[in-house]
Amino acid sequence: MTAAGPAVALSQIGQIALTVRDLQTMLAFYRDTLGMKFLFEAPPRMAFFDCGGVRLLLGQEDKANPAHPASILYYKVPHIRAAFDALVARGVPVVEQPALVAKLPDHDLWLASLRDPEGNVFALMSEVPRA
Repeated sequence: MTAAGPAVALSQIGQIALTVRDLQTMLAFYRDTLGMKFLFEAPPRMAFFDCGGVRLLLGQEDKANPAHPASILYYKVPHIRAAFDALVARGVPVVEQPALVAKLPDHDLWLASLRDPEGNVFALMSEVPRA
């Protein structure tokens, strides 16, 4: 315990919020184009998805306070080339092709990045075990 109260150590992300301009367009993109598991909508300004136990909230921006650029979300995929090619075939714009970015002791880290309809960059990541 500290003078300010009990010690706190944050470690698990429960939800990530992404501010969007057009909720219905973005809901369709994340659900239909990216194939994410849609949980529910809280009209008129929010939609929620499950990303492997972490909730993604798409929230319509406040017109009085427009959004700033989003953080980059990294989605784990087992086979980066297959996932990347499938998204490109669905018309998702490419920022960076899949590339090996780090050779770690037990696996190789691959990354690729793409854009959603509002220009937010998101990335695919694959941790490929070494044989």
